[in-house]
Amino acid sequence: MIDLRAARREPDRYRAALARRGAAADFDSLLDADQKWRELTERAEALRAAQKRLSRGTKPSEQEIAELRQLRDELVKATAQQAEAERERQELLYRVPNLPDPTAADGMAEEDAETVRTWGEPPAFSFEPRESTELGSPRGWIDMARGARLSGSRFAYRIGDVALAEMALYRFVLDRLAAKGFLPVLPPVLVGEAAMYGTGFLPTEESNLYHLEKDDLYLTGTSEVALAGIHADERLEEADLPARYAAFSTNFRREAGAAGKDTKGMFRVHQFDKVEMYVYCVPEQSADIHEQLLAHEEEIVQALRLPYRVMNIPVGDLGAPAAKKYDIEAWFPAQQRYREITSCSNTTDYQARRLNVRFRRDGKLEFAHTLNGTGATARVLLSIMENFQDEGGTVAVPEVLWPFGAPATLGGPA
Repeated sequence: MIDLRAARREPDRYRAALARRGAAADFDSLLDADQKWRELTERAEALRAAQKRLSRGTKPSEQEIAELRQLRDELVKATAQQAEAERERQELLYRVPNLPDPTAADGMAEEDAETVRTWGEPPAFSFEPRESTELGSPRGWIDMARGARLSGSRFAYRIGDVALAEMALYRFVLDRLAAKGFLPVLPPVLVGEAAMYGTGFLPTEESNLYHLEKDDLYLTGTSEVALAGIHADERLEEADLPARYAAFSTNFRREAGAAGKDTKGMFRVHQFDKVEMYVYCVPEQSADIHEQLLAHEEEIVQALRLPYRVMNIPVGDLGAPAAKKYDIEAWFPAQQRYREITSCSNTTDYQARRLNVRFRRDGKLEFAHTLNGTGATARVLLSIMENFQDEGGTVAVPEVLWPFGAPATLGGPA
């Protein structure tokens, strides 16, 4: 959440920044609710003080008894109004997004993203390249039809060599990140409501979450949730920062609002696996670490020899917690366009405030900054299958994956 005390001191700066995200009206509603809460808090405190003064006498008079009764009734009413104002204030505070970074791209739609750089050349084929789900052999393929028969649309089986290649991809990425100081983690994928609110997926992303009502638990859409919650309500030491984590997990998303989008293939599915990076740091480090996360992602994609471009995401297309976000979009030959395969975000102190994660510096407690980034998902494998196919449907698997159990080729001799 945003720093409400700072917002009271500098409302114009906050309003101007949030106006870039179309959130100025919500911010003004928050300030109004905050002012109402403070006024009611002052009134309740004044009534308690008056009640305390009148109660000091050893034997109150009938008039004082009447006044005490009146004060009691007024205090009950004022306390109820204060609680309602606090609920309204907290609800708005949870909905107001993070302040965008000045260097985040302007605009409200994904088409407003700015190209930062490109790498590699899209392959030239003498034949019509096929999408990943159109490629296959008896040794391994992606089966959407059987996935749909089992679980409904947007579920997939990955079978044989394709399954081995995907698992090799995740192990390759985890090893790379571990060598850079990231601590590998296998986190829970079921979490309580507090973790979802803490990371900012509630209330704004509720329609995309799977909720197990009987247990009051949520299936996470990213291990960012578990990694953000690993230090909830803890006090870190400055000397231990930055703290870097890399998690592998299966993730679940309803893909609400995706009707008609990517219905063919497994680019947009309800269940997928991912390696996720997460970093805790002191505030002055987060901008540089954001660039480092992007560099890690680019190094991985370059090692896989995938053509890509880096995009600076516009403020209107950021998730509520992010101040700035980069996407890496790989080339998909069958679609003749770049598609997102990784992202990395600087969430500054937005999640740390909601999760109450602080660190000690010079004897004082400060909120940490947090960042997250994608190591890899199956989308990387889909791009590999499209970019490195031949006319006969054989896919050459990048050599860096072979030591981790991937075959040299998919659909051909191993």
